[in-house]
Amino acid sequence: MAPGARNGSAAAGVGATLQAIRAAESTTRAELVASTGLARSTVAQRIEQLLAHDLIVPVGENASTGGRPPQAFAFNAQAGVILAADLGATHCRIAVTDLGARVLADESHDVAIAAGPEAVLGWLEDAFGTLLMTAGRSPADVSGVGVGVPGPVEFATGTPVAPPIMPGWDGYPVADRLSRCFDAPTLVDNDVNIMALGEHWTACREWDHMLFVKVGTGIGCGIITDGRIHRGALGAAGDIGHIHVPQHDDVLCRCGNQGCLEAVAGGAALAATLSAEGTGAANARDVVSLVREGNPRAVQLVRQAGRELGEVLAASVNFFNPGIIVIGGDMAHANEPLLAGVRQLVYQRAVPLGTRSLRITRSTLDDRAGVVGAAVMLIEHVFSPEVVDARLAGDGTPVV
Repeated sequence: MAPGARNGSAAAGVGATLQAIRAAESTTRAELVASTGLARSTVAQRIEQLLAHDLIVPVGENASTGGRPPQAFAFNAQAGVILAADLGATHCRIAVTDLGARVLADESHDVAIAAGPEAVLGWLEDAFGTLLMTAGRSPADVSGVGVGVPGPVEFATGTPVAPPIMPGWDGYPVADRLSRCFDAPTLVDNDVNIMALGEHWTACREWDHMLFVKVGTGIGCGIITDGRIHRGALGAAGDIGHIHVPQHDDVLCRCGNQGCLEAVAGGAALAATLSAEGTGAANARDVVSLVREGNPRAVQLVRQAGRELGEVLAASVNFFNPGIIVIGGDMAHANEPLLAGVRQLVYQRAVPLGTRSLRITRSTLDDRAGVVGAAVMLIEHVFSPEVVDARLAGDGTPVV
């Protein structure tokens, strides 16, 4: 049964029928009657409404049990596009996706988030326009815009809140600006949250409880619980980069505290250590390059960083009991030295029941996780039953 099909007010509107069709990938009128418990006449009316608004399309015929084969229907993923951006500390990826989160066109750029919102968002608006043309679509096709940023976000308003590496962004109305520019709903979230959504949507749906850990310039964690992103009361959930690491009180973090995990094990911290020792490394990607070249000191530092991260994640496993931990971000490209350190401490320090079937693996989507997740975030919002019902009512369509 599709989520919400028989529960409360969700079954009252046509949006719930669309949700059932999206969940089933393709379905017939009879299957909708069986899964929702609605009358045949109501299902028929809702099908006609969804067809009239181009939200579903006929997709051939299902196997017949006698007589004429029943007509099947599917969500129309080609009815619009989503603009998605994953803005990191020093570089970003942008994409145009269809309404099924399939990437139609994407590209990556070196963009410094510290340049400020006016410069970065001005560039982003132009880049989105160019990428739309590359995908063969126009601004009129845009159904929504999803953006991830490397800092805390007040999700309800789409504004960054005191982000430590984003000078000038505190309280900036990112969502409002992009909504006006593209005349489409816009959602903004922390970059690790959208990466967690993208990875879960694409490769980890069998796990209802997941931690996605981004190890790049800094360190953050996206939390999936019961298949949904967990943001906490004010959007600060998962900020493991600022958990205190014992015996490192001599290390000052950019947040102002001492001994934070990212100040000890983040890519920027490792690059600074290597540079201070005479090995050129400006950022996390340089550290990874040195590891791949077999630089023994870089390998040693990355393995130790994995252990420091693993100790924090062991506590997280004891507290949250995830089924899978996915490691992403630039430092994940260091592969085994980082993952080996993480696994060593997690399996050593977490309780046996928490690790009995726990998987620790690298991201499948790699640097596309963020843009896929940003698209998923918009799609799940724009096509939620409540929003669909409100949209059709706003068009003057009776919602049955």
